Amino acid sequence: MMEPVFIYLREFWDFLYANFDPARDLIDLSIVALGIYWLLMLIRGTRAVQILVGLVVLVGLSLVSEFFQFATLGLILENFSTSAVIIIIVLFQHDIRRALARVGRGFFPSTSAEQQVQAVEVVVRSSQVLSRRHSGALIVLERETALADQVEGAVSLDAEVSEDLLVSIFLPGGPLHDGAVIVEHGRIASAGCILPLSRTTELAEGLGTRHRAAMGITEETDALVVVVSEETGRVSLAMSGDLLTGVDAPRLRVVLQEILRGERRELPATVDLLDVPESEESGGENPSDDRGG
Repeated sequence: MMEPVFIYLREFWDFLYANFDPARDLIDLSIVALGIYWLLMLIRGTRAVQILVGLVVLVGLSLVSEFFQFATLGLILENFSTSAVIIIIVLFQHDIRRALARVGRGFFPSTSAEQQVQAVEVVVRSSQVLSRRHSGALIVLERETALADQVEGAVSLDAEVSEDLLVSIFLPGGPLHDGAVIVEHGRIASAGCILPLSRTTELAEGLGTRHRAAMGITEETDALVVVVSEETGRVSLAMSGDLLTGVDAPRLRVVLQEILRGERRELPATVDLLDVPESEESGGENPSDDRGG
């Protein structure tokens, strides 16, 4: 059994002896390592990680079947590998799109830090007002992944993000009340959007279609979604298919800013785990403390 191992090691050593160039290969390995690190950071916290683990397991099985000469397993994996490129493109299409968008935005930055902070502040204040009025709302903050191909029924606005506009859009009885608002590059890009619904069966009791839609769009993209419940007035935040409920204004402001600055990559399990500066805590109201689901 050890003879094949020695053969592989001898062939590997002969290859290195004949082709190894320290400077060239060091640069080559550094580029590959940086690329792999960037890819892992890009997909961390998304469902793509689980898919990637599955692909690594298949590669491991392929090596095992080749080493131990498992004919049947090797044949199955060989047939799978012939279509591996197409399968990877289909499985990782959203992450590939997000990666290309991130590279493009690196060369052509579109949203300044000041615009980002201003948009967050308007969204927080609007959610406060809507929460007090028990007006249901869905506010989607686009990040790296474009949302145009994920939503339906969008009414194009291309308007400045303002509290009056957001509150008026979600007034009960309005034509755009039941849809979502997309905030893109610091502006309200569209309203009345229909979002894909999450298929999760773990949604807490009392959470309805708005919360399922918020989780659905964040399962497919890296967007952030602020949800205001029409029944209870409670404010929730959705990210990466997770939902944080009962978020007051100071905590919502802090967690949004931390995520958009890249300081936080996932939502905490509960709002109690969010550290809020005293200036934020004392300065903000808590309109989302209404009892209910």
